[in-house]
Amino acid sequence: MPAKLCLLACLLPALTASAQTYSIKGYGATGDGHTVATRALQQAVDACNQAGGGTVEVPAGTYVIGTVFLKSNVELHLASGAVLKGSANLADYHAYTLPEYGQNYYGMLFTENAENVAITGQGTVDGNNPVFYDFTRAKTLDTATTRYTRQKSNYRHVASGIGDGPVVPRDRPRQMVVFSECQRVRVSNVSLLNSPFWTLHFADCTGVAVTGVRLYSGLLVPNADGIDFTDCQNVTVSDCDIQAGDDALVVGGYNHHFEIPGFHRRRRASENIVITNCNLQSASSGIRIGYLDQNPVRNVTVSNCNITNSTRGINICLRDEGSLENLTFSNIRIETRLRTGDWWGNGEPIHLSAVRGNADTSVPLGQIRNVQFNNITCRGENGILVYGSAESVIKDVTFNNVTFDFVASPLNDVAGGNVDLRGNLDPRVGLFARDIPGLLAEHVQGLTIRDFTLCWVGPRATFLSNGLEVNHFQDLRVSGFRGTGAPTNPQAKAVVLRDGTGAAVAGVPKNQVVRTGVR
Repeated sequence: MPAKLCLLACLLPALTASAQTYSIKGYGATGDGHTVATRALQQAVDACNQAGGGTVEVPAGTYVIGTVFLKSNVELHLASGAVLKGSANLADYHAYTLPEYGQNYYGMLFTENAENVAITGQGTVDGNNPVFYDFTRAKTLDTATTRYTRQKSNYRHVASGIGDGPVVPRDRPRQMVVFSECQRVRVSNVSLLNSPFWTLHFADCTGVAVTGVRLYSGLLVPNADGIDFTDCQNVTVSDCDIQAGDDALVVGGYNHHFEIPGFHRRRRASENIVITNCNLQSASSGIRIGYLDQNPVRNVTVSNCNITNSTRGINICLRDEGSLENLTFSNIRIETRLRTGDWWGNGEPIHLSAVRGNADTSVPLGQIRNVQFNNITCRGENGILVYGSAESVIKDVTFNNVTFDFVASPLNDVAGGNVDLRGNLDPRVGLFARDIPGLLAEHVQGLTIRDFTLCWVGPRATFLSNGLEVNHFQDLRVSGFRGTGAPTNPQAKAVVLRDGTGAAVAGVPKNQVVRTGVR
């Protein structure tokens, strides 16, 4: 072979690989932290897509962008030192209008009806939320919300400063990174920082893998969820570090409150979802499943996670017709605390609730059923809650090998002794005062509590009550419970049962079990 042909043959693989990489520098992007690079990045994405796919490369530097639309067969790769920073100018974002909310804006990266799309690399997407919030002021609860609490208008009061926030929003873009109706999506290793709204949202997607993501939206920032999945199937989330102002990880069915252009209502479940090896923090819930969801959520497995510095740990919350079922949580460490400010949740390590939130009473509520908690270690400033209703009884819940240290809170005087079921219709049982046991269950069928250890750590509050309290139940099984009523309450017992049938309690002294209206 002639020398020139040999050289060409040797270079051909490199030339082919180079042809499949589209550096945004080649389309005029300047990474100076000031010049808007939206157009350059979009042109690189479009060229990559039109050529059949490849990699759009963002080299080191800070590139200011508004809304960019990713497309099929495109991998957006952020090199080490590369930053896509959200523009401070709302005019740089794609606008849309909703009758209920007026004009709004898409976030930084929006992908719709695409397949084989990815965001990878060691770089950063920064939503620039300091320009979209007033960090000198905190949102406060109104007196209508706090009127049924123990503290009334003093509930979560802060003497000075902003306390635990949340800070006050200005006009801002919405979800920072969105994948809607996409297949085979991958997000790996990137940092997602300072989102002004939900950070990473997957809607109606199938075949999603999120791995090794570092996501910090800021613990003072409201609505800044970590990762949200709505109506998604076949999902894995692993090895992520998430610190979010609102819920760190969310799995939900379709929610009509978020029907915006590019989000299409479908009647299908969120299902077959695996979450593992993650560290989670949230000023709301570490993990939330459900809410005002019209579609069901099922077959969710969560394991080997730490949930720390959160207002709620695991929150399974039903307010509409979509049932939540086949949920398994294993080998999880949970640490929760009370907070000041307008956050939902009140320090519960584990919260399940099924109460009406949809005002249309012709729509039946779904159910929470078949939920397991295995090998859970908790440390929290409020009790564990399993709160069904006569309209939606919670079925087949198992606590197996759970240790709960119920610790005294420095915020008990302004926040303790309350139950938070907000998102419901009836304000009397939305946020309300109640004596607090270690575990409270209402309207449950098939509750099993096995090898459960409850320790009261430094108890001082007079509103603390029994160890386990179960009301309005069928088929209750308790074995291996190690705990007592609160030491601050002479009337408290280890186990109190009211208005139920089929209770079997083993291993608890008879004088520590109270049964009222139990058959």
